[in-house]
Amino acid sequence: MEDCFQITGDSIQIEIRVSPGASRNEIAGVRDRRLCVRIAAPPEDGRANVCLREFLARTLDCAKRDVVLVRGEKSRSKTVTVPAACYDKLIKKLTT
Repeated sequence: MEDCFQITGDSIQIEIRVSPGASRNEIAGVRDRRLCVRIAAPPEDGRANVCLREFLARTLDCAKRDVVLVRGEKSRSKTVTVPAACYDKLIKKLTT
């Protein structure tokens, strides 16, 4: 479960596998050391990336500006960072 993220200083680096064009936004578990996230937005013009950042910010109760896309702008495999203060909420979402 915790293989999909790594705490580095004051942030958490999360490895994500995104499935755009889903019927709704949701966390779909962990597979192959990546957090699987279904996003309703299509993968066009960066809309899925914006939707992913908004969804993670809402889910982890942090500001959208705090969810930073580090790698994978045009890929389904992405790396994002969130504040380390989101750790408890991240663990809760992964265990429910």
